[in-house]
Formats: sequence, C-alpha cells, structure tokens
Amino acid sequence: MELVEHLKELRTRVIISLVALVFGTVVGFIWYQSAPPGMQTLGEILRGPYCSLPAENRVALGNGDECRLLATRPTEMFMLRLKVGALAGAVISSPVWLYQLWAFITPGLHKQERRWTVTFVTLAVSLFVAGAILAYYVIAVGLGFLITIGDETQTAALTGGDYFHFLLAFLVIFGVCFEVPLIIAMLNIVGLLGYNQMKGKRRIIWVATFIFAALLSPGGDPFSMLILGIAVGVLIELSLQFCRWNDKRRGIDSEEFAELGDDDASELAYRPDPIMPAEPVRPVAPASSSTAAVPDKPAPSVVPNSGSYFDDVL
Repeated sequence: MELVEHLKELRTRVIISLVALVFGTVVGFIWYQSAPPGMQTLGEILRGPYCSLPAENRVALGNGDECRLLATRPTEMFMLRLKVGALAGAVISSPVWLYQLWAFITPGLHKQERRWTVTFVTLAVSLFVAGAILAYYVIAVGLGFLITIGDETQTAALTGGDYFHFLLAFLVIFGVCFEVPLIIAMLNIVGLLGYNQMKGKRRIIWVATFIFAALLSPGGDPFSMLILGIAVGVLIELSLQFCRWNDKRRGIDSEEFAELGDDDASELAYRPDPIMPAEPVRPVAPASSSTAAVPDKPAPSVVPNSGSYFDDVL
C-alpha cells in the first residue's frame, strides 16, 4: 500500500481501539458499584486487601463495622471511580486494541517473526497477570504490617485515593518485574546473551534481585520485598535454564569457553598444516633468444622519374 493508505488504515484501527476503550471504561465505571447477581463489584474486589484487616486496625465508617474508605474532597469519589473504570476498561477492551495493533503490524513481518511475536505477547501478558495476582494477595499482609506497626497511638483511616494508588502501584510493579525473565530469554534467542555469560554470576543475580525488590516495593515492608525477590529470582532461574537448553539446541557448547577470561584466545576448531622451512632461492637463468632477426626489406628498384612508379603509387 501507499503511505496515504497506511495512514488511513492506522486511523481506522485507532478509532476502533478508542471506541472499544470508551465502551470498556463505561462498563468498568458501572461495575465499580453495580454487579450482576453472584459477582462482586469492582470496588469490593479492590477493597478486599484493606477489608481483610481486623476491624480494630481501621476506622469504622458507615453502619457498624462496614468496611469503607475515606473521601476528603467533593470530587474525589467521582474521579477515583472514573480512574478505576478507565483502568478496568483498558483491561476489558485489551483483546480489541491488541488485535488492531497486531493486524496493523502483521503485513510487515515474516512468518517466523509472526510466530515469535505471538509467543512473546502471550507470555508477556500471562507473566504480567501472574505478577498482578500475586501482588493482590501480598498486599493484605504488607498493608497489615504497615498499619499495625504503630497501632498503639494511631488508627488507620485511609482515603480512597491513597489506598488505590498504593494498590495499583503494587500491581504494576509486580507485573513489570515478572517481565524480566522474558527479556532475558528473548536476548538469548536473538544471540545477544548466552548461558555461559550468566551461569557463573548466580550469586550476583540473586543479590541484585533482592536489592531491586527492596527499592521497587511500594510498601517497603520486609514481607512484600521478600516475596517479590524470591518470585523474580525463581523466574530468572527458569529463564537461565531455558537459555541453557536453547544454547545446547543450537549447538553452542557452553562448557568450551567456560575457563577462558575475557582477554584469552580460544583454541582453533581445526588444525592447520605445519609451516615448512623456507628453501633457498635458485639463480635465475638468462632468457634464450628464440626469435630470429627479421632482415630489412630491400628498396624497390625503380626509377623515381618513371611513369610506372607514379602509377603504382596512385
């Protein structure tokens, strides 16, 4: 297609994705407070970690011990519901806009590239969801630690904005950290990272994993840092085993260069012929004259003033 046709196709697919996103946002906005029979509302699902705390560790708002969050501004509840609905809408409409993105880039890919792209996207989404689910169950323990650490003098009365920002930060950080093993595997597939380069650095990898888990964990509590570090470390170890299998499948001998340093040269894979000693240079023989001298052609015996001479010339 021409450039204008590509732009028209892009415009159409963007419009379809935006319509699906708006529709999903409306569904999420309604689901936040209303749900079909037998299902929890989105607000109840997201409040789950906070409401799982003992009643004495949070302020009782509403009727009795009903679990509610606090709002301190007139527009806070509406804006919070709109933000949560938009996030839910992005998840609900993800099959539509992911398909539109895939349909736009597919014609420019080869068959092998399409197969790897499908595998990569599927694993990326699965790992992110797995990290978010783990974070959802970890939040209750981490939040309980943070709230009860000073309950002798304070009682937690969290606002909806603060709590949901804390919750969403947990979900996103756990989900993104779970993508690290996939990045390692993809670097190995394209040949930029080998198993031999990482197998001797496992201690450094584990220490770095726990350091980053401590820095990235939103709550800062030891339990969430420990769970994040162990989970990501186990996934990285699985990715290393994949790199080991992939290198062996491609015929890369990871043990061959294990003992060599960065500045050491490896042995050649073949044995060249030995270099023989130089022979003395033989004297050059003079060139023999094989061509006889050509005798001079005798001049014609004619009289210059004769007419036959000039007739021959003409």
